[in-house]
Amino acid sequence: MKEIVLVRHGRASGGWDDDPDPGLDAVGAAQALRVADLLGPLGEPVSPALVTSPLRRCRETAEPLARRWSVTPTVEPRVAEIPSPMGVPLGERVPWLRAAMAGTWSALGPRYEAYRDEVVATIAALPAGAVVVSHFVAINAVLGACLGDDQVLLRSLDNTSVTVIGVSGAGLQLIAGGDEADTLIR
Repeated sequence: MKEIVLVRHGRASGGWDDDPDPGLDAVGAAQALRVADLLGPLGEPVSPALVTSPLRRCRETAEPLARRWSVTPTVEPRVAEIPSPMGVPLGERVPWLRAAMAGTWSALGPRYEAYRDEVVATIAALPAGAVVVSHFVAINAVLGACLGDDQVLLRSLDNTSVTVIGVSGAGLQLIAGGDEADTLIR
């Protein structure tokens, strides 16, 4: 069984309702340094693949680990944040997201089931030991695949939480769940 490490990005400088692509704030930058210290030894003697969502908060979270390992992260759009519905104004995204997280993937419909399935397939296809910096909902999609659960929200993952999954012919398995916290969806 190969293991894949999923890291939620550090705390962002803006919310879903006011910035389409915020970077990290000072707390998030410090969290990124701490997670690089935690995961750094995984890159000794050979650094595993480092994959990141294209969104700034994920790329900035991956930067300290990339420097430590002397690698360039692979930017992978298929591990990006859940897309908001077309036509929803920026200021109305948070209420939509809260409602979506309270439900199931099947209730969200085919577009979002396809998003979930693409995230899961992308993660499952990565090489053993890969570290992926992604998002709250994307990691929950993978957790749902591990646990056979259609709920959108299974764990309230903290910023820079580390979740480890196993991938085998039998499917995905949760090895270690990331730290949880009351996450402010803003």
